[in-house]
Amino acid sequence: MIELQNVTLRIGNWQIRNLSFAVRGGEYAVLMGRTGVGKTSILESICGLRRVVSGRILIKTVDVTSWSPADRKVGYMPQDLALFPTMTVRQHLEFAPRIHGVAGKIIRERISQLAELLEISPLLDRGIRGLSGGESQRVALGRALAAEPLVLLLDEPLSALDETTRVAAQKLLKRLNQEMGIAVLHITHSREEAAALADTCLELDVVQDSRQAVIRSMSLR
Repeated sequence: MIELQNVTLRIGNWQIRNLSFAVRGGEYAVLMGRTGVGKTSILESICGLRRVVSGRILIKTVDVTSWSPADRKVGYMPQDLALFPTMTVRQHLEFAPRIHGVAGKIIRERISQLAELLEISPLLDRGIRGLSGGESQRVALGRALAAEPLVLLLDEPLSALDETTRVAAQKLLKRLNQEMGIAVLHITHSREEAAALADTCLELDVVQDSRQAVIRSMSLR
């Protein structure tokens, strides 16, 4: 579960104020809204990369507002993927578990299972250069999942993919959500993508004069 309670964020020279919403455990939620309205900043605040001015962020009912990113048990896949060019696919998947001090044998077992689930086992000893867009997306997703997070945050994860690869990736994301029971918050501008994935669709808007955040449920039917 992800819950924001009256959160205020400072973004450049303005603020989003009094933002409140929740994503239930196991739910796949999609967040939509105009470009520049603050959607990425919300994800960054949940995973601890952006400090909040006020309010509370809860993960599975625990207040993590002041916690470091490493302690929040949040998997985050940024829009640019942020893959390391000098690391192999295997090293990407091992990165978070090693930081958390997971034993080597457990890491190997976990990476093997995750690579099989994501269908990237043949890529484990390859470098990042030369991977297709779809392969890179799966590696970034695997890295986000490798530490067994409680929640998963996805920032436009499918925007750079061709139509065929995007449809396959949508099916993979929904299957992971259902099989792992993990709460997902996914940013997209695509109503088609949202309709294919979302249990709940949220729309973020901001009143220009007051910078008061307004978030509401959307119907995609």
